[in-house]
Amino acid sequence: MTVVAMKNVPDTSRPVGSAPVKTAVIIPPVEAPPPRRVSRIEAASQRFGRVLLPPLIGLALFVLVWALLANSSSGLPGPVKTWQSAVEVFSDPFYDNGPNDKGIGWNILSSLERVGIGFGLAALIGIPLGFVIGRVTFINGMLSPIISLLRPVSPLAWLPIGLLVFKQADPAAIWVIFISSIWPMIINTAVGVGKIPQDYLNVARVLNLSEWKILTKILLPATMPYVMTGVRLSIGVAWLVIVAAEMLTGGVGLGFWVWDEWNNLNVEHIIIAIFVVGVIGLLLEQMLMLLARRFNY
Repeated sequence: MTVVAMKNVPDTSRPVGSAPVKTAVIIPPVEAPPPRRVSRIEAASQRFGRVLLPPLIGLALFVLVWALLANSSSGLPGPVKTWQSAVEVFSDPFYDNGPNDKGIGWNILSSLERVGIGFGLAALIGIPLGFVIGRVTFINGMLSPIISLLRPVSPLAWLPIGLLVFKQADPAAIWVIFISSIWPMIINTAVGVGKIPQDYLNVARVLNLSEWKILTKILLPATMPYVMTGVRLSIGVAWLVIVAAEMLTGGVGLGFWVWDEWNNLNVEHIIIAIFVVGVIGLLLEQMLMLLARRFNY
């Protein structure tokens, strides 16, 4: 781009004392340097340093602290010993030597089954109840004190009630998961319904839309992000509660496996179970986050 600048240049032909004459001076354009092309190797290294390097450093520090603690404590197994036990455990995860001696695969599947049943029942009841609470002011005022009273109760406090009512360990564990995971879905759904702009409902009233049309065309699409947030919170609570519930009820499951290995003083298997619970909980949350992005409108 050529730039023209005005410059005061003295004119010797004009008489002394007269105003200077402005002449145009053409400044040559300055070309910007072309962008430097980044090679694939350089782009990959930048991506590695930005995305993968921080978590790798964090994991390395975690393993280092773990190894130092294991060296200072005789009862705590170190990373190498735990890894060797994990290879042995997962080499045959589905063996079956009786009701009290099953592979870790069967224990994971049993825990996931209980979580699926309890969480599914909570979703079937909690999400519609949240819509009703957010939509009907009378029901909101009627149920809000009950929800505020029961929601802070510890999940394990519900276990004796489940054992008293159902007389069996499996339904009692499912009951604890249900009653613990229903509250986030109710509250988030009701909040989402309350956040809907009043203009939407006014238009629905002008068009004489039925309650079903209002639910499917207005309430459900507008509150879906809130519903998915409640679902994510509930699945985390359900997976957190199942281990503690299975420790007390027995049977087959990760919680019972942890308690059984503690009775056998097999600390390596307890640490393996901790990592398994963490990885599965992370995978469940990531799956629901991918699903939530689909409804983020």
